[in-house]
Amino acid sequence: MSPAAQETLTTRRSARFVAWTRAWRAGLVSFDEILDDLTAEEEQHVRDLPGQWREEVELREALPALAKLHPDEIRLVLPVPGDPRGLPGPGPFTSHALVSGEGVVACRLGLVPETRQHTSGSGVTFTTVLWRAFELPEAPSALLPGVREADGALSLALTETTTRLVRLDVAQWRPELAGALQALRKPDAETDLPPGYDPRARRLYARACVLDRVLSLAGQAAPGGALNSFEAQQRDDALRPLAGACRAALMAACNAPFES
Repeated sequence: MSPAAQETLTTRRSARFVAWTRAWRAGLVSFDEILDDLTAEEEQHVRDLPGQWREEVELREALPALAKLHPDEIRLVLPVPGDPRGLPGPGPFTSHALVSGEGVVACRLGLVPETRQHTSGSGVTFTTVLWRAFELPEAPSALLPGVREADGALSLALTETTTRLVRLDVAQWRPELAGALQALRKPDAETDLPPGYDPRARRLYARACVLDRVLSLAGQAAPGGALNSFEAQQRDDALRPLAGACRAALMAACNAPFES
């Protein structure tokens, strides 16, 4: 599988961050548990955190800035141009989140992940994550769909999109998609939420994570320019409604109220 294909097999970093941080603030997981989950595969740092005299700190040193927040004040946003749901008004955080396609709203603090590639002296390449922090003028309102609404919308979009994708013969111009789908069928801890989420939110998150990864791979340019401009437009038109429903489903699942 190509490096690009392998990257799509990773759950969005902001989704993991929001889910585990909310569970921590609800008292359902410990501080060490959240760090173990978020930093198990990648070293993570935070830059420009308000109140810190150092420009960049480890995630362990940054998380206490969220220690007084209620879980419902921490939310996932997955914006794209034309669909800025969950973002505050224009500003640095909004601009960076739109470029990244994801971010975290934690009351009046915004966080956007960036990946950095490094090569060790022995030639091994590895990734670290840098979260850029932004002060927000006010906490954005949470006008996002609930789990039930997002689940229904995702099912409808999936049904309507499947026929169009079959006609487009996705596998012909993205053959490694079959390998990605096979890998995604295996049990995956990344498609599960931490304690506190109800079964419906868990099911929605698992389904949306799989679809999000597949859509990311399917939406990439075809190897060797196998698509002409007309075919590329057809592909984008077919994928767009499902991608929007998938983003809404991930936000609804991660931001869902905890079980009482």
